[in-house]
Amino acid sequence: MRAASILIASTLLAAAPLAAHPKLVSTTPAAKTTVKPTNKIELHFNEKLVAQFSGGDVTMSAMPGMADMPMTAKSSLGADGKTLVLTLAAPLPEGGYTVAWHAVAADTHRINGSFAFTVK
Repeated sequence: MRAASILIASTLLAAAPLAAHPKLVSTTPAAKTTVKPTNKIELHFNEKLVAQFSGGDVTMSAMPGMADMPMTAKSSLGADGKTLVLTLAAPLPEGGYTVAWHAVAADTHRINGSFAFTVK
């Protein structure tokens, strides 16, 4: 009985990393930073993502007296499969931006989050 319990416990512990959700490691531009105009935003994760279920939206926000304005961005994965790349047709003009992202890895659980940065 004890051997069976140990076997079950060790199997569950060994499987735990396989069931882990992807985690956002870093972004470029980094959250809460001020950057020069750019047309590319990168989100770096700790594991490979599923392209068709991962993406993001870029919104110009924090502009006094103006409504938030969605920016058109194409989502793709970098060569490593762990980097979500949001590409805009032109560099972002000066202003505040929010990136809302969602990501799915092999475990098929969707995670999401957001971060903001400023272009000056």
